[in-house]
Amino acid sequence: MYHAIVRQRLANAFAGLSQGRVEAITNELAPHAVHTFIGHHALSGVRRQPALIRQWYERLLRLMPGITFQLDEIVAKGPPWNTLAVVHWQETNFGTDGVQTTTDGVNVIKLRWGKVVSVRIYTDTVALKATLDRIFNKGTTEAHAAPIEG
Repeated sequence: MYHAIVRQRLANAFAGLSQGRVEAITNELAPHAVHTFIGHHALSGVRRQPALIRQWYERLLRLMPGITFQLDEIVAKGPPWNTLAVVHWQETNFGTDGVQTTTDGVNVIKLRWGKVVSVRIYTDTVALKATLDRIFNKGTTEAHAAPIEG
């Protein structure tokens, strides 16, 4: 039963983000959560403060308005004090340049007592970098901004 609740909460968080609601994600985070996105680009880096994690999601939605997530699978294992969840997703987005792209990715999420303490995001960073470059070339300078870290 617990794992079903975890899967539903994670599905709801991604659905909320697809609707442009940052709080759908940030409300699930523990105060000491760590958020990591691999690569070297405007969305990469490690954030260890709730305000910085919120800024990251706000940047994501500014750069890719209309981003939506289709969840292919959510797996949750472990006890409530040490739960590991893996979410395999496909995202479709319209960058600020109006071009639609689709990418697969995985979030590896650790939860303690129902709160997310760690998120690690893995996706095709070559494709993401190309999207950010294209958005930058259309005039959105934030697509090449320094990562939000701290």
